Amino acid sequence: MIDTSDIGVFLGLDVGKGEHHATAVTPAGEKAFDKRLPNSEPKLRELFDKLTAKHGLVLVVVDQPASIGALPLAVARDAGCQVAYLPGLTLRRVADLYPGEAKTDARDAFIIADAARAMPHTLRAVELADETVAELEMIVGFDDDLATEATRVSNRIRGLLTQIHPSLERVLGPRIQHPAVLEILERFGSPAQLSKAGRRRLINVLRPKAPRMAERLAGDILAALAGQTVTVPGTHAAGLIIPSLAGQMKAVLDQRKLLARRIEELLEAHPLSAVLTSLPGVGVRTGARILIDVGDGSNFPTAGHLAAYAGLAPATRNSGSSIRGEQPSRRGKKQLKRAFFLSAFAALSEPVSRAYYDKKIKEGKHHTQALLCLARRRSDVLFAMLRDGTFYQPQPAPAP
Repeated sequence: MIDTSDIGVFLGLDVGKGEHHATAVTPAGEKAFDKRLPNSEPKLRELFDKLTAKHGLVLVVVDQPASIGALPLAVARDAGCQVAYLPGLTLRRVADLYPGEAKTDARDAFIIADAARAMPHTLRAVELADETVAELEMIVGFDDDLATEATRVSNRIRGLLTQIHPSLERVLGPRIQHPAVLEILERFGSPAQLSKAGRRRLINVLRPKAPRMAERLAGDILAALAGQTVTVPGTHAAGLIIPSLAGQMKAVLDQRKLLARRIEELLEAHPLSAVLTSLPGVGVRTGARILIDVGDGSNFPTAGHLAAYAGLAPATRNSGSSIRGEQPSRRGKKQLKRAFFLSAFAALSEPVSRAYYDKKIKEGKHHTQALLCLARRRSDVLFAMLRDGTFYQPQPAPAP
């Protein structure tokens, strides 16, 4: 919990793109400031200096520590103020304790400031990120956007193929992001064009990017095409759209490759890189996400706190005799939860992780539940590694 015993005034900022609403509250609960504030360094610094001169140490609290909240926090630090943030979900819950149902910037700014004064346990510390982590956060965020775009374009291509030629989609759909598949879809976007290209030409196009499966894939494509003799309405339009979508997909995947190299460089340059990547299943992208969200783990008092932050701690549901049991948590940081989940899946080739997964399957859990249990267990292991500064120590798999 953040220590607020020496704070002279609590400044809540409901941050915005062009301007923020700032409300300052004294330890006695009286308003010391309540106005809109332009999102510029001179105006921010002027307010921070004025409050410091009049009240002493200022605690600046925002509802978004990144993006539009980055400049206020940077100026506040430089002005000698303490900084913290109130998570958005917590803000909404705390807001229910205050009278009124209006959703205004002024009300939110006051609630942020007053919650910092009366409920400091709701605040989260804002660590001063080093340059490596700051750059990683920006690049990984863009990579996440590209991954979402790749999924969208993949689904669009598969949807069009399913509509005009289901048999062809069953051949190409599972490999839709393979460079060879994208190459032939960009060149021959319709069933008619694929048929006209013929086996030899298809193999020549496929072979540079898929030498092992070129002949087999070409044969599967032609077999699928031979199984449908009718032309579905809209096939001509799809033949114009699919090459464009394939080109978009190639560009997105190329960008992700470039970003992956830069992410790897930044991750390897960080002191915690060797610790994180020593855990089986933690690769470049998952390691970067864990580094961004977890850091050295010092913000989490126990392994349970880290698991709860990642949304891996189960939520207990008890109400009399009618509702009993535990359910997967819907809270936590979704991107971090996904990183732990993907790394758990990648770690199934490791004997200890596989044995734990198999044990959960035998207990009656389905695949996703067993992976979540493994992800939780691995978050506990990672917490201990970060706390002690040690690498992962492989252990022999337990005897069956």
